[in-house]
Amino acid sequence: MYEIIVVGGGHAGCEAAHASARKGHKTLLITGNLKNIADMPCNPHIGGSAKGIVVREIDALGGVMGKVADKTHLQIKMLNSAKGPAVQSLRAQGDKITYPKEMLNTLNSLENLTIQEGMVEDLIIEDNKVKGIVLEDGEKITSEIVILTTGTYLKADILVGNTRTRQGPHGEKPSNHLSDKLKEYGFRIIRLKTGTPQRIDRKTIDFSKTRLEPGDEERFLTFSFDLKPCYKLEEQEPCYLTYTTEETHRIIRENLNKSSMYGGLDDIEGIGPRYCPSIEDKVVRFADKERHQLFIEPESRYYDDIYLQGFSTSMPPEVQEQMVHSLPGLENAKILKYGYAIEYDAIYPTQLTSSLETKVIANLFTAGQINGTSGYEEAACQGLMAGINASLKLEGKNPLVLKRTDAYIGVLIDDLITKGIRDPYRLLTSRAEFRLLLRSDNADLRLRDYGYQVGLINDEQINRLTTKKKQIEDLHTFMKENKLKITPEVEKVFNEDNISIPTATLSLEQLLKRPEINVDFLERFIEIPFENEIKEQVSINLKYEGYIAKAYKEAEKMLKLEKKQIPEDIDYDKINNIASEARQKLKEVRPKTIAQAIRISGVNPSDISILSVYLKKEYGKND
Repeated sequence: MYEIIVVGGGHAGCEAAHASARKGHKTLLITGNLKNIADMPCNPHIGGSAKGIVVREIDALGGVMGKVADKTHLQIKMLNSAKGPAVQSLRAQGDKITYPKEMLNTLNSLENLTIQEGMVEDLIIEDNKVKGIVLEDGEKITSEIVILTTGTYLKADILVGNTRTRQGPHGEKPSNHLSDKLKEYGFRIIRLKTGTPQRIDRKTIDFSKTRLEPGDEERFLTFSFDLKPCYKLEEQEPCYLTYTTEETHRIIRENLNKSSMYGGLDDIEGIGPRYCPSIEDKVVRFADKERHQLFIEPESRYYDDIYLQGFSTSMPPEVQEQMVHSLPGLENAKILKYGYAIEYDAIYPTQLTSSLETKVIANLFTAGQINGTSGYEEAACQGLMAGINASLKLEGKNPLVLKRTDAYIGVLIDDLITKGIRDPYRLLTSRAEFRLLLRSDNADLRLRDYGYQVGLINDEQINRLTTKKKQIEDLHTFMKENKLKITPEVEKVFNEDNISIPTATLSLEQLLKRPEINVDFLERFIEIPFENEIKEQVSINLKYEGYIAKAYKEAEKMLKLEKKQIPEDIDYDKINNIASEARQKLKEVRPKTIAQAIRISGVNPSDISILSVYLKKEYGKND
């Protein structure tokens, strides 16, 4: 008898099991193959645009992805560093060998966690509540809560050319019956697709024809707020950039009928990711583009496989050979593993509550690609939230529900359960209305208190946060109280940097608000005795003060609507004059608040007005 069973050992499963065990609950993590714990079947990078912010949020809440990535990456950089702080995000090229090993070591260190190999093919259901799992061999294991994090393994098919093979990403046996059982229990099951490109032998690439893409060479960077850098700047592994050519596009166009997705197979059901399309999709959808960029990235320090980021395909091997050899620097490249597409089952995510518990079966939680997302980071954050909320339910406590104003994690979960999906969901900065508030630099300030409340952040960590907040306040005071007197020596420095000279003595705060002035410039005149991360916080707060205040004001409006509750037992069929599409969507999603109802696709402002009037009349709500 376990308290919580986590099915699947990918990034969602690892975070769910870690959170559950850390919170003191007897947990079983069951996976088809122990060697695939925290596996990276696609590019082993962690982070990226928006995704890197999610990794910092995971760390702020007490998760492990960021710490493991910091200990094992090949290189790390801050994306969009020349742009504003709202879109800056960390990206690390991970090591496909050491990342899973470090994650497994972390999980093995937890006394409340058992890890077991096995293939789950059914659930134990009593009175519409999950009571455990049934393995392929018929063995039953009981628990109070089950968390499904099955990734792409539900009825997985590998697609290459005109061939379809029932197997997982590494040729493993997939789960052939679990999704059918879920359908029998009342779940709406959908079919999705994703893909991966070729792996190339490093020794056969002519890097002189490509452009070097190094890690950040001037400063140390970490995902975790707790770890010091574990690497040397000069020892980071390089990545490279190349481009497709007109010859590449010609080969693809002439062989489209051989691609699984464009005629090679006529029974494709799955919809591929819009924001990570195959190279065939790019050539067809963006026919006006002369070329597409491709990143040549190492998978590990311990072998020579190179990942060709941006060249995902389901073409047959002989066509892939031509495609790869048409790329600058890869004319003589040896392909070690051909690209493929993978089609798999998932559940439609509007069947979930905001805690990631399913509406169909009590005590059953789901997280990761089974919920229709793509990406390691999207999976990991869902796993963390599912693990936290499953634990809180066992403890008789309210779930932790992050709002759209709290975190990208809140944006992701709200999008899934409110809007549903058409293709595998990927986080983007454009999905967040308040991205200036949800920055990479302030994830700990936003979320660490939540992590402390649920028991995944300890006293030492929260004390460091308290000290950091105090230092930010102290530096704000320092900047207000210290002034720069305009002397001939000061004027000379301003002139040298081509910065207009102030006509009067100004405080450091007033000077830092000017876009052309930064902290480094001010320190040429006055020493600022604070750590860099404190200076960064204060600099952002001052430079974007007006924009941040406006964002908070807009966020407050939305939070007021979040407080306008919709009763769980509301009968939408009794609301007259509401549009039929809105009625159907409201019945499907069953939003908890007016704010959530507004975000449902197909629910218009007029429907919201009618709903609000009905609530006031029938329940006396929303005055």
